[in-house]
Amino acid sequence: MIFMFCIECGSENKQMVGEICIDCFLKEFEMIEIPKNINVEICSHCNSRLEEGKWSDSFIPEEEIIYRALERNIKINELVENEEINLEIDQIKGTIAECFVEVVGDVYGVTIDETHDTSVRILKTVCPSCSKLQSGYYESVIQFRADNREIKSEEYDKADEIVARTLEKQAKTDKLAYCPQIAKLKEGYDYYIGSLKTGRKIAEALKDEFGGIIKESPRLISEDKSTGKGLYRIWISVRIPEFESKDIIEYENKLIQVTDIGKNRVVGLDIKTNKKHNIPLKNMESIKLVKKSSEIETTTIISMSPKIIQILDPSDFSAVDLEMNEEFSDYNIGDEIKLIKIENYIYLIK
Repeated sequence: MIFMFCIECGSENKQMVGEICIDCFLKEFEMIEIPKNINVEICSHCNSRLEEGKWSDSFIPEEEIIYRALERNIKINELVENEEINLEIDQIKGTIAECFVEVVGDVYGVTIDETHDTSVRILKTVCPSCSKLQSGYYESVIQFRADNREIKSEEYDKADEIVARTLEKQAKTDKLAYCPQIAKLKEGYDYYIGSLKTGRKIAEALKDEFGGIIKESPRLISEDKSTGKGLYRIWISVRIPEFESKDIIEYENKLIQVTDIGKNRVVGLDIKTNKKHNIPLKNMESIKLVKKSSEIETTTIISMSPKIIQILDPSDFSAVDLEMNEEFSDYNIGDEIKLIKIENYIYLIK
């Protein structure tokens, strides 16, 4: 029979771990390793923290940052089973948090309790995103323009609202979703946007509201010395149509009154046939503004027959006979009716 005894204390008939008993083994055993001093770099503006060379998790409370730093720096021995770890912040003095770590776990079937004291020092700095914000950095410029006309004040107000709303939404996932500058030029507004991704979102939102065409133009601003690659800023032109709702346009030899402008198409009615048309906005260059809605006039019906509707010409009050179309058959003598003059010809407008 072979008798095992502990080479440290000489005890026999105890659970052995190698050449020593479990009691002697556990005297020197530590279930976890954790540094006595832990440093955490956080951004003084947004509270994001630097981990393994990367900035992450912005806008979290300082206490949560401390707890996460403790968790990240704990290394559990592989012999430990069923461990439970309790983290406590004893006190915070300035930028240093004095902390207490307790772990309870099983080692070779023995339940043990272990405590450690450590400190977490908060080092305030500025993350790259906030540094860019503070310096007015931008990656894109939205050029809000109108085709062959001045932009109205209410259109500028709407554009400002769309930019602000899109920035607020994008800021949840994009730290560069900000507008450090708005250049108010005679030809339109230039919105300087922190990130290209958010700049494109804003351009699409403006197009959704006003219609128009988006074009991008990259401009080389410098060269990355480490890679030799060019660094670009992107100018994004959002050019909204010259025409507006109720204006008269010409497209493919048809005279059309605009009823709606979407992000990809213009909808209107042919003023000769009352037929509905959908015109792709990509063909905007082929659309000609003929008359503004402000040029639409009102006159009075003085006579009606199944084939003829007679009105007063508002310019000289002379009687004018026009072909009766079905859409005007529900009018009565004496009713007011809208018209537009184009090249000395009068068209009735529903």
